[in-house]
Amino acid sequence: MREMIKGANIALRDLSETVGGVLVRLTWSSDSGDGDADASVLLLNASGKVRSDADFFFYNNPDAPDGSVQLLGKTPAADGNEDRISLDLSAIPPDVERVAIAASRYGGARFGDLHDLRLTLSDAAGEELLGFSIDDAGPESAFVFGEIYRRAGEWRFRAIGQGYESGLAGLVTDFGIDVDDEGEDDTAEDDTAESAAEVREPEQPLVDAVPAPPPVSEPVVVATVPVPARRPRTARKKVTLPKVAKKSLAEHDSWKQARLFPVPSLKNDREREARATSVLLSVMAQVPEFGRRLTAAFGAPAGRMETFTEVSLPHGDAPKRPDGVIRIERAGKLWTALVETKTNGNPLKPEQVQDYVDIAARRGYEAVITLSNDVALEGSPLVEIKIDRRRKHKVSLWHLSWAEVTHQARMLIRHEGVGNAAHAWVLHELLHYLEHGSSGCHGFQNMGPSWVPVRNAIDEETLGQGDRRAVDVVESWERLVRQVCLRLGGELGQKVLPVQRGRRTADPGARRVALADQLCRDGRLNAELRIEGTRRVLAITADLRTGKLRTSVDVPAPEQGYPLSWAKRLLRQLSDAPADVHVETLVEEGTGPRGTLERLRPEPADLLPGDGARITGFRLSLFKSMGNTRGNAETSFIRSIDEAVDHFVNGVVTPLERRPSRRSQRAEQDQAKDALAGAI
Repeated sequence: MREMIKGANIALRDLSETVGGVLVRLTWSSDSGDGDADASVLLLNASGKVRSDADFFFYNNPDAPDGSVQLLGKTPAADGNEDRISLDLSAIPPDVERVAIAASRYGGARFGDLHDLRLTLSDAAGEELLGFSIDDAGPESAFVFGEIYRRAGEWRFRAIGQGYESGLAGLVTDFGIDVDDEGEDDTAEDDTAESAAEVREPEQPLVDAVPAPPPVSEPVVVATVPVPARRPRTARKKVTLPKVAKKSLAEHDSWKQARLFPVPSLKNDREREARATSVLLSVMAQVPEFGRRLTAAFGAPAGRMETFTEVSLPHGDAPKRPDGVIRIERAGKLWTALVETKTNGNPLKPEQVQDYVDIAARRGYEAVITLSNDVALEGSPLVEIKIDRRRKHKVSLWHLSWAEVTHQARMLIRHEGVGNAAHAWVLHELLHYLEHGSSGCHGFQNMGPSWVPVRNAIDEETLGQGDRRAVDVVESWERLVRQVCLRLGGELGQKVLPVQRGRRTADPGARRVALADQLCRDGRLNAELRIEGTRRVLAITADLRTGKLRTSVDVPAPEQGYPLSWAKRLLRQLSDAPADVHVETLVEEGTGPRGTLERLRPEPADLLPGDGARITGFRLSLFKSMGNTRGNAETSFIRSIDEAVDHFVNGVVTPLERRPSRRSQRAEQDQAKDALAGAI
């Protein structure tokens, strides 16, 4: 990989023979773990300006209709996060001379608070071509990392690293974008508007059954993508909650709705694999938004897609039959991927995957995609294969979890929308199939053979540092946490990412060994989740010594007001929260008062330190018994984690994000003033 310095440029053709499509990754990390930024792309003409506002791609406009630009979203990486961008350079319009790659922070955050700012560019096969690090960030809230530009008929890359203290709006204005962000401050709404908003968006549970879609003929089922504003708005758009399904016409509860993809007839793993592959690939071909969402991350172009199952391909003495084939045509060129599927927790077989990689290399195919319930971890491939470096044609190996497939379907039909009623209905049917108990497509559902021995060794205090079984448990825990993020994000309509604290490390394996040693010392597994659009970091602790799960969130103290008012406001926000929620007052030194909501609601003043110590915030926690078994039974560890997170988000996190009305704020201020006057 070529390491770039600021101002340097290079021809992409000098780095790889396959640069028609590239993947750009922007990465960063932070000490607190909650630092974040958003990628954006601008298509520029010869004068360095956009042709129109439609050439600006960011979180409110994530992809181009021609597939030339697609923002793929965030994913955790090592000790930080990364934002990914797929660029199909062969589809870039001829009057576009430069592609500017940028990122921005919001809410007053600055890039100087982040570490390890870096751009990495890979070819369509996933091989990293170049990297560019920015180490001089300061008060800037937006950065142009680099640009890909045309020169003498070929594409080149230039490392730029230019920052803007004026944020994303200031950056894009320099490139000819007319930004309209007036009236974006939600705090300007009056009490009447707030009341109306509360009526429009009633509270709903986090996890709900998939609603049965109404008939295709009714236009109300169309989940349409919001029409873009006349001018780009850099403020984030609000997520629209899905409409409640209409009452069923069934005469009796025992009547079962006819399904497009029936599952009760599945009898064995082979049937499950064949059915799951056929169902998924057919929906990918028929719902373009869904198919593109899954394949763009693998370097596939945007174009006409066809999918096939049980294809026979010659290989040695006997032909091989991959579970599926994906072919995409664009501008007369074909992109082909072989698909190997596993369901019901069955592991991938390295020899099978190796055969498909060899076949793909000989036939000039671009990729092999493995699909299973397992979740791939960075630096820890699910299958080890040998790559013949002598071959001119490179084949990329990608993995997709059934949890990721379910997540993308949920995001489209519940939050982001698809193009027409038929596509919405098909995705509803796919989601019903994936979530059915007989489909075998339930994501990561087994903590592995090391789970019970490690748990018992911790209980007996016989687990020593360096035990490989502890590393296996840490890897399974990381997979589970990533799956919880996918499931929670699909329900909320927001990105949910694991928080990785500390600076980015080059070796994820070494980081997991360190976490395994920590597990041996204190017997606890820890994780933190950040929900985009909220100010909270949700902490999860599984204490294997006591068998207890703890979910918690910290609420910082307001900058203004009185401590008693803070306590009353917090308890008012949690008026419908479970009575057994623990509240702990955080102080600068030592520990503060604590108690359950049941005890504190009548006496909010009990949250105030008796010695007058300065309050820095409050910690809200829920405790739950931990499941023991490694699989997916009712008593399993995985099931208990899902239930604990859902219960805490519904009962605690969601109420905290509701903004109090101005009327209640004024009442709190008046009460505090009266209390102060009485004390004087």
